[in-house]
Amino acid sequence: MSVQQQRRERERADRHRLIVKAARELAEAEGWAAVTTRRLSEAVAYSQPVLYSHFKGKDAIVAAVATDGFEELTGALRAARTGAGADPAAALAALADAYLDFAGAHPALYEAMFVRRSALEFATENTPEALRTAFAEFLLTVGPLAGGRDTDTLAELTWSALHGLATLDRTDRLRPDLAEGRLELLVDAVVSGGR
Repeated sequence: MSVQQQRRERERADRHRLIVKAARELAEAEGWAAVTTRRLSEAVAYSQPVLYSHFKGKDAIVAAVATDGFEELTGALRAARTGAGADPAAALAALADAYLDFAGAHPALYEAMFVRRSALEFATENTPEALRTAFAEFLLTVGPLAGGRDTDTLAELTWSALHGLATLDRTDRLRPDLAEGRLELLVDAVVSGGR
């Protein structure tokens, strides 16, 4: 590859990142309904055809934002799990806290990852690596607690419960003063179910 081709590839990658960043910022500020190719082209100072040269449309942009989000979530979950020490129950509690903190801190990103319809495939051979790596943190955390239960199913159930808590909390459907107690009950159920 020539130097000029390398430079064009770098510029294209930079534009791609800029578009994804602008979409995420706009969504976090005004919601996903505000993310249009027109608004994005204004935000990044590139024409709409340039945006379409990177993405087929809004759904592809949302999927790119979500993929970046899974990479961030993986980092947060890994830091929580490994920072909790050798106690599996403490690791699960830390992972659960990190998951809920992530969902609360990045509502539009979380929506792109888990709520909006997406072309991203979950739990198939076509699942992107970023999604697999995030789910692997659940597997590593609940594995020592499985006690004969299927680890994949336990990880899915734990993730589902946390997703439910995050979603219901975000829409003010749960009593805020009981958040800590709900999390303790969830962790206890996963831990004691393996005994």
